[in-house]
Amino acid sequence: MTTRIEIGSISVDQGLHAFINTEVLPGTDVSAAEFWSGLAGLVETFGPKIREALDARDQLQDKIDAFLGENPNAEADSQIGFLREIGYIEREPNDFTVSTDSLDDEIGRVAGPQLVVPVNNARYALNAANARWGSLYDAFYGTDALSQSAPLTPGKAYNELRGRAVVQRVRLFLDETTPLLFGSHVDVTSYYVRHGELHAKLECGRTTGLRSPTQFAGFAGEAGEPTAVLLRNHGLHIELRFDRTSAVGKTDKAGVADVILESALTTIMDCEDSVSAVDAEDKVHVYRNWLGLMRGELTADVPRGDKVVTRRLAADRTYIGTDGAPFTLPGRSLLLARTVGHHMTTDAVLDSGLDEAPEGVIDAAVLALIGLHDLRSERATRNSRAGSIYIVRPKMHGSQEVALSDGVFAAIEDMLSLPRNTIKMGVMDEERRTSVNLAACLHAARERVVFINTGFLDRTGDEIHTCMKAGPVVRKGDMKTTAWIKAYEQRNVAIGIKSGLTVGPDGHGQIGKGMWAMPDRMEDMLEQKGAQLRAGACTAWVPSPTAATLHALHYHEVDVAAAQRELRHAPAAPLSELLTLPLAGGRSWSEMEIAHELDTNLQSILGYVVRWVDLGVGCSKVPDMNNVGLMEDRATLRISAQHVANWLMHGVVSQEQVDSAFTRMARIVDQQNEGEPGYRPLTANAEGPAFMAAKDLVFRGAEQPNGYTEAILHRRRREAKRRDALEATSREDVGFAAG
Repeated sequence: MTTRIEIGSISVDQGLHAFINTEVLPGTDVSAAEFWSGLAGLVETFGPKIREALDARDQLQDKIDAFLGENPNAEADSQIGFLREIGYIEREPNDFTVSTDSLDDEIGRVAGPQLVVPVNNARYALNAANARWGSLYDAFYGTDALSQSAPLTPGKAYNELRGRAVVQRVRLFLDETTPLLFGSHVDVTSYYVRHGELHAKLECGRTTGLRSPTQFAGFAGEAGEPTAVLLRNHGLHIELRFDRTSAVGKTDKAGVADVILESALTTIMDCEDSVSAVDAEDKVHVYRNWLGLMRGELTADVPRGDKVVTRRLAADRTYIGTDGAPFTLPGRSLLLARTVGHHMTTDAVLDSGLDEAPEGVIDAAVLALIGLHDLRSERATRNSRAGSIYIVRPKMHGSQEVALSDGVFAAIEDMLSLPRNTIKMGVMDEERRTSVNLAACLHAARERVVFINTGFLDRTGDEIHTCMKAGPVVRKGDMKTTAWIKAYEQRNVAIGIKSGLTVGPDGHGQIGKGMWAMPDRMEDMLEQKGAQLRAGACTAWVPSPTAATLHALHYHEVDVAAAQRELRHAPAAPLSELLTLPLAGGRSWSEMEIAHELDTNLQSILGYVVRWVDLGVGCSKVPDMNNVGLMEDRATLRISAQHVANWLMHGVVSQEQVDSAFTRMARIVDQQNEGEPGYRPLTANAEGPAFMAAKDLVFRGAEQPNGYTEAILHRRRREAKRRDALEATSREDVGFAAG
């Protein structure tokens, strides 16, 4: 039985209590008494307010269900009147501009890729933090961003022909972004620095420089024969690295061994959708990794052949500027942390009634406390050089819930003796009521908001759940072309720019776009994801460090600040388009189309849930029906589960069809995971917690608040952990008896 510590009005898990007292508090100048009494106050003050907000959500949804049940064909204008009447649509605030200050350049001044990574996986967290710089040579060589057909197939051994094609492709990139006054980077035989300017000697014997000399930012080594040259375009850096003794450099006419791009400017260390953390033990693990990052001490041992490599946070990078003085650039992404949403609770802390405390409040308090190690550090490799703590808040519904988070942050600042608005807020625009009232939401946190993001995956799940009673929704693949999602993406940018969330010398924050979910489809990503920047976003999510390096190409292609200036007077799409329900209407599907849609959804659900529940993996690359790896997390699960629940409710599919499809898809998922360490076949564990979780998500999906998946996943994951613990004890007993 878990041992607990009673502190005032709260009861704290002993493991969390010991972690905070012995590992976190030393070095923060915050005493144990101050922190725990402060946390008790937070739970006592905000617990009831959060429960009221959740009750308000349910009441609004009940009213919407009744309205749409009686008026399934209601036009958008009719819906708008009804939603205003019940308080779902709020009054628009007068024109305002966010006034957030003390921002790091990665947030307010420069546009660039963003990673999201589960913080409980130290290896992934370090890879992401160190993805600030990435090899463009490696990114092209190892992915389909460059044709992989013969004779350019990568293969196990180094393909010299592919290597030359990579070099040629990268040289063309240099010509496009940092062109020479005349000639091409392809023809350069050497680069050198003289009188603070970059010179390039061409094969023809002539010497040239950059067309725009200000794009030269610095160098490393000797001016006459540098080991690195640093270029700059749209605020992002490009490093040419020279080594004529390396495998690549010795065959390159200019001795270029690699071209390194500044890539993931920011990374969200996720405590939410990509993490499976269901109890106090899991939460301590999450917090301990964040502590390691904030103290610069996190490590991970990674097997490499017959050796083990220890990964650490990368050091800053040092160069000599055009004025001859040395300077440094950050070696790591600027790190933000994402808490769980208001609807989550945790047994790590119990309130005075012995109910689980609001997990988002505990997250924010502990993450901010840990952030003090960064703010008060004298290390040159601090996370925030501007003295801020960045916390992203997900799944808020409307401005009152944003204001509630703002109040939580202010109370934490008081508890930790921090100046007001030290804790910056990222707002995930991923719930329908937030999208409808986005301007009011930003206004509610206008002195600390630094980030909005169209989390279109969760947003789609909430859209389906909101219109659950109105009728069957369109097929999942057709959702991207519906009127509401186009309006949603456009309004997010238009309202964000109007509110001042732009990049540049006076920038106040980021407008972000959602994840590229296919990590093996980099050619497609290069073709498509640049459109997000042209539409006014200044950051977008990518699934890996390699993808961040390739996505950085888009930021060299598009001047995001200029794109935002052109869009600053663009009106937001009307609410009538945003509130157009994605219903199938009179569409009819063949039995084959219905079966394919059902199979696709259930295979995705099972493939993700079996890893979440049985293995505790919150985010993973799950193969789809065609064995294409897709990045799956709770947001994608929410869509699939809500989609099937909707079709069940409206008779598009029957329970018998769903049960039969579950059985078929379980066999496919088992085949796809054959040989996976620790994997428990679904077909052999039909009554196990993983399979039961998948069925709960579908058959009880319509009744889940806002269609969220966490309550079911957490309950079943706890069952799986108890099962594993009992089996481990049984094995120990057998071993002891045998001994």
